[in-house]
Amino acid sequence: MIVLILISMLLAYLLGSISFAVISSWVFKLPDPRTYGSGNPGATNVLRSGKKAAAVLTLLGDAGKGWLAVGLAQHFGPLWGLGHEVTAIVALAVFLGHVFPIFLRFQGGKGVATAVGVLLGLNLWVGLLAIVTWALVAVIWRISSLSALVAGMLVPFYALMILGFEVSTVAVLVMSLLLIWRHKSNIANLIAGKEGRIGENKLA
Repeated sequence: MIVLILISMLLAYLLGSISFAVISSWVFKLPDPRTYGSGNPGATNVLRSGKKAAAVLTLLGDAGKGWLAVGLAQHFGPLWGLGHEVTAIVALAVFLGHVFPIFLRFQGGKGVATAVGVLLGLNLWVGLLAIVTWALVAVIWRISSLSALVAGMLVPFYALMILGFEVSTVAVLVMSLLLIWRHKSNIANLIAGKEGRIGENKLA
């Protein structure tokens, strides 16, 4: 059983390590997203290239891998005699893969899209509440990092209300704390009033 859990965790991590920001930039013949803007291989930074299709592909890919990993764990876990804890482990592993990808020398994205995919896989309502929270803040202030931070802070409470205090809720809390930590430079920019807004082109 332990071997199966370790294999599941490794496969989820490797899946999470696939960077759709880099892939979409290659497909659309754009500069490597790590070379401009924030240097973050994520959908928001790819959007700064001005190619919305590339940003959408990045968003869907990064969210999709989180959703897929959790969905596979939920489907095959019971067949292999594994409990709910394997789903929580896989959820964290795919998220960590995105944030610390082995294919990019452990320098990955901030995990927002992948976290949303994971949340949608764990529970549709928790995922939708996270998306609505992000969207509301984005519409009002047009700052992607602020939207992510507010959603990241509230999601553990959404999970607690809907899922109760279980292992998946703990996984959501850990994921949220890591997401907030990954935004530490954005927090500094927000305090200084220097954070960029959604849609700004900053290839330099």
